[in-house]
Parts: sequence; structure tokens; C-alpha cells
Amino acid sequence: MAREKSKDPMELAVDVKLKNLYSLQTMLSEIDAIKILRGELPLEVQDLEDEIEGLTTRVGKMLDQIDDLRREINDRRATIDRNYMDLDRYRDQLNNVRNNREFDALTKEIEYIELDNQLHDKKIREAQDNIERLQDNVRRCNGDLSERRADLDLKKSELDEIISDTRSEEEKLRERSKAIELTIDSRLLSAFKRIRKNARNGLGIVYVHRDACGGCFNKIPPQRQLDVRMHKKIIVCEYCGRILIDPELAGVELNKPAVEEKPKRRGARRRKDAE
Repeated sequence: MAREKSKDPMELAVDVKLKNLYSLQTMLSEIDAIKILRGELPLEVQDLEDEIEGLTTRVGKMLDQIDDLRREINDRRATIDRNYMDLDRYRDQLNNVRNNREFDALTKEIEYIELDNQLHDKKIREAQDNIERLQDNVRRCNGDLSERRADLDLKKSELDEIISDTRSEEEKLRERSKAIELTIDSRLLSAFKRIRKNARNGLGIVYVHRDACGGCFNKIPPQRQLDVRMHKKIIVCEYCGRILIDPELAGVELNKPAVEEKPKRRGARRRKDAE
């Protein structure tokens, strides 16, 4: 018995490999059912977390813009103050000019400084308008953040409640599935996981039911059904690629339809009566 347990999965018979694989599928299907019980909550929680992160980043960028605009306003006001000092100095010099050329030069300097101050005043007003707009956006985003965080707390509490109810069962199933995986050779296990990942219902191995694949429900040719029942090699559905297993080997009891007695032909009955 100890030797059987330590036997290399590659050396196991095909029927044993299929039974182990179907047992693994059963465990994984139960885990999938638990995930379905959680519904869309994990995705909703993830979406809310992403949205909150995006809003937080957006608010941070707007606050940085507000700081930059305030620094710009302070710099422009400092420039205006320096310009006023220069204006006072140039106006004092106008009283001591010696010729028209000096007068014209000082007058142009005064006009330039006054235009420069007007430009700075305009830029300050624009910056203040931008600050107000950004502050409105920050307030709106903070309101959205409060709503999203409240929604997130509610969704997380619902999800945590469901997870707490199913955690122990899921952990047991995962431990059992890992134990079964050790009995399956790596190549077959990799192929099974790849098939399961691409399958819409998460089924990587299915049994033949009513002459059809239990995964895609396409008809299985009689010879292929015979190969499945023989357990000589791994057979896959030629339509969906799922691994096929005999229901009897999978331990599934199927209700066989009752065989209806064929009605006798009238002609034969008449001949019998005539005799």
C-alpha cells in the first residue's frame, strides 16, 4: 500500500489518471460555486478601489496646481512691487532731466513698467480664477470620494461576511485539491488547467452523456465513445478540447431512458390471425 501511494503519477494507469483528474475537477467546481456565491462583489470592490485611487490622484494633482498658481501670484505681486519702486525712482529722475533724450528714455521706461504691471495684474486674475475653478473641482471630487469610500466600506463588509462563512470550507477544498494534484502527472495537469481556463464553465474533464460531450453537448462518434469506455488512452472532445471520461469511471449514475416496446406491424398480425 505504501508503494502504491508513492508511485510516480506518470506510471499510473489511464483509468486511475482519469479518476484522479475527475476528482480534482469536482473539488475545483465546488470552489467555483463558492466564488459564484460571492457574485460580482470582488469585482465591485476592485472597481471602487481603483476609482478611489484615481480620484485621490486627481485631487492631489489639482492641489499641486493650486500651490503652483499661488506661488505664481506671489512672484507676480513681488515683481509688481519692484516695478512700483522703479516707477517712483524714474518719476523722481524726470524732475532732473538735462535734455529731451533723457526725458524720452525715462518716459519709455515708465510706460514699459506700467504695461508690465498691467500684464501681471491680468495674469494674477487669471490665476485666481483658475484657483477657484480647481477648488470647486477639489470639493466635488472630495464629495465623490466620500460617497465611494462609503460604498466601498459597505461592499467590503458584505464580501467579508460571505468570505468568513465560506473560508473554512474553501480552505479544506483547496487542501484536498492540492493533494489530488500530487497524484496527477505534470503534463496532464498543465493540459487540464489550460483547458479549464479557456472553458466558459470551468470544466476541463466531462463525462459522456446521451452520446454527447458533457461540456459542449456535441455528439460523440460511437467509435470515440468506445475508446472512452476502454480507458486505454486520454480522449478529448474534437469540438471543445475537453478531456472525456466514462460516466461509470467517474462514479456518475445516469438515468437510462426506458426502452419502449416497438408496436407490432398490422400486416404481421393479420397474417397470424389468418393462420
